[in-house]
Amino acid sequence: MKKLMLFVFFCSLFFIKEANCQTSEIHAIEQTIKLYFEGMIERDRSKLDRAFDPAARLIGYRGEQFTITPYEEWASGTAKGSPRNPAEYDNHIMSIEIKGYTALAKTELFWPGIYYFDYLTLIKIEGQWKIVHKTWYEEKTNSNL
Repeated sequence: MKKLMLFVFFCSLFFIKEANCQTSEIHAIEQTIKLYFEGMIERDRSKLDRAFDPAARLIGYRGEQFTITPYEEWASGTAKGSPRNPAEYDNHIMSIEIKGYTALAKTELFWPGIYYFDYLTLIKIEGQWKIVHKTWYEEKTNSNL
């Protein structure tokens, strides 16, 4: 019985440690995604560069047109212009799944006249979580937030 209790005790320590590691990784991923959200709204290229790996690709449809956009092209266009009004945008992380040094995040972005549903693939590179791939779906709306 003592052996069983010790086994259960050590197993629970392992799972607590694993859960704490998972929690810190989720927090780090959330920070990367927050840079992505803020970078788009603020049109801040430095925030986008901290969130994305330079080799990232963004894939989805613009209306009926299938597009594959290299990160550099997307970030250059996104960073142009005046910052957007944050009150008009509502971005959320819906879920994060982590396996080792890879992660998948599902996000929803409610923008004036359109909803975006993003699926972000992240990889931990040199201790930092980076978005390496974004696939999105867009849905037009008739109203603003």
